[in-house]
Amino acid sequence: MAEQPRLARSALYVPGDAPDKLRKALDRGADELIVDLEDAVAVDRKELARDIVATWLDGLPDTETTIWVRINPGAPMAEDVRAIGGATNLAGVMLAKTESAEELVELDGLLAAEGSDARVVPLLESAAAVLRALEIASGPRVQRLQIGEADLRADIGVTTGPDERELLHVRSHVVLASSAAGIAPPIAPVSTEFRDLDAFRASTEALARLGFVGRACIHPAQVAVANEVFTPSAAEVEKAQALLERFSGGEAVGVDADGRFVDEAVLRQARLVLARTR
Repeated sequence: MAEQPRLARSALYVPGDAPDKLRKALDRGADELIVDLEDAVAVDRKELARDIVATWLDGLPDTETTIWVRINPGAPMAEDVRAIGGATNLAGVMLAKTESAEELVELDGLLAAEGSDARVVPLLESAAAVLRALEIASGPRVQRLQIGEADLRADIGVTTGPDERELLHVRSHVVLASSAAGIAPPIAPVSTEFRDLDAFRASTEALARLGFVGRACIHPAQVAVANEVFTPSAAEVEKAQALLERFSGGEAVGVDADGRFVDEAVLRQARLVLARTR
């Protein structure tokens, strides 16, 4: 049975202009790091942050942690890509405030000019972006989608209650668009709740039920919770392995060992289980 590609259970944001935090970031236990050149960096520190991140990437040791850099939209996008696009250990870039697939075409050209095979995660932060989710998901280099809910809430005028049901439609829409485009499932948006980790766990479990396969984190304390929620149990892994081995011959449909009907959708779920296994 072929090895399944891994999905990130946790992705920790790290400010790009904070060398001390970057030095510690690989020890936080996150599957991914998202080094931020956008919201976490003041306008007058953007150039400094590019230099810091480029130097950090150049000196990065071998690691199983996947490295992404969140870049600025608009005119600064080209400067960001020129600074970090040549790094060989860069998995990809996250484009903040993505509004259309045309922006991704431009980004593809900038990355190609740097000789980079980096993947792209568009960050959807407006009503227009969410409504174009399928179009954006089908853009060049897109690996998955992610929602930026702080800006989105401001854009659409939503105030969330304790269970955040007001954002249910948006979240499910992005999960559906990802599946329809054939890209990886999205990881869940950030939460500012890092003191009450029980509340963070409850919201993360709810997002997992919606189809998200990991969660972006803004604080190291959230990482262990996200990893735990999105790590399949030993029984789930065993069941998925047995299922995929049983249908390794390419059968389209069949019956499993318990007499239950199995089709490609069931097998896809089994592959997703293994992709979150560590």
